[in-house]
Amino acid sequence: MRAHAEEIVRRLREHGHEAVFAGGCVRDLLRGVEPSDYDIATNAIPSQVEALFPGSQTVGAHFGVVIVRAGGHHYEVATFREDGDYGDGRRPTRVRFTTAEQDAQRRDFTINGLFLEPASGAVLDYVGGQADLKAGVLRAIGDPPARFREDHLRLMRAVRFATVLDFRIEPTTWAALCADAHRLPLIAIERVRDEWVKTLVHARRLRGFDLLCESGLMAPVVPEILELKGCEQPPEFHPEGDVFVHTRLMLSLLPPVVSVPLMLAVLLHDIAKPATRTWDAAAGRLRFNGHDRLGAEMAGVILRRLRFSNEVIDATTEMVAQHMSFMNVRKLRPAKLRRFMARPTFADEMELHRVDCLGSNGLLDNFEFLQAKQREFADEPLIPPRLVDGHDLMQLGVARGPSLGRLLEEIQTHQLEGRLRTREEALAWVRESRETGERGAEAC
Repeated sequence: MRAHAEEIVRRLREHGHEAVFAGGCVRDLLRGVEPSDYDIATNAIPSQVEALFPGSQTVGAHFGVVIVRAGGHHYEVATFREDGDYGDGRRPTRVRFTTAEQDAQRRDFTINGLFLEPASGAVLDYVGGQADLKAGVLRAIGDPPARFREDHLRLMRAVRFATVLDFRIEPTTWAALCADAHRLPLIAIERVRDEWVKTLVHARRLRGFDLLCESGLMAPVVPEILELKGCEQPPEFHPEGDVFVHTRLMLSLLPPVVSVPLMLAVLLHDIAKPATRTWDAAAGRLRFNGHDRLGAEMAGVILRRLRFSNEVIDATTEMVAQHMSFMNVRKLRPAKLRRFMARPTFADEMELHRVDCLGSNGLLDNFEFLQAKQREFADEPLIPPRLVDGHDLMQLGVARGPSLGRLLEEIQTHQLEGRLRTREEALAWVRESRETGERGAEAC
């Protein structure tokens, strides 16, 4: 990828234009991290870039951005520019093509305002980004309030960069971020959601969670999480503290790499506890009856509000709805246990259950029981192919309808519990069951 990016820079320079690597790829290269993409900045205007790279695509001529395709990758080539007013809190109303130094001044943070000449390795630093990169500091370029009011998404990007890079946010930048957190709803929720997710799926998600809550940015995204604060739990089951503390502790116990639904299920599994909190006088303890069922409903509302995909919503709400079922797994009949373990969300649910236990009473009995069952069933499918299908049953005289489905499930239950092993045994059982039923009807 870098070789093709260097070739684009070389061709621009051969034709008399300035051209450098820009932004995040420079930051990552200076940190010794391989960039996921390469952006190029130049003093060539879009028409000149298009002339040099036939087949390129202008995606923002107004902003001087051209997409160049090379080696199966897309490279963003942007003309050095100076931005005018940001009327919508997201994009400038006008731009003026300018110099590299002025272009650096319109960027968000000093560590993203660096340029690199790939041939010589020279770094062009007009904003003090190298010093901040070395010190591990995230600092807005120029006046922090102005930078955040130009583009409100920078509020979320600041938290993401501080989380992913493990940088501290410079005090003036932090103060401006907190002061403008209330402006976040002015931009598209999809853009906010994407930054929020990138922060919380990262291995340092706990730091991101804390920054979101402390800055005021969590409130306009998922205010329900903040309502978990002060929702006390029975100390004999939750010595760690209230629901907010419990949720935060669970985040800290997750492995570095997690799926989006698992992260969301951790955040939302107890989201209905404040609404279901009651005092059981007879038992002398707090209860949260039905918080799993109501929690699944609330999670669905929250995730639809954030415009997650149906796939993510379905997986997350299933995990929230089922998270209390784990305490009864050792009581399940073999067929029901196999079906429980065969669900597509089960692997993530196991991890949710593990951190739920470690973040409260520390008891992993049910988790270890299910691990043993996974080993026991490892050499065979949890749900093997059915011995018979609906067509087989109709040939034996079973009518279409709900009763046919119930009979198929009953046969599968016998199969999963080892009472029926072959197609012939299943068909014989159906014949015998029908004959027994008919004799019973005649006797009546």
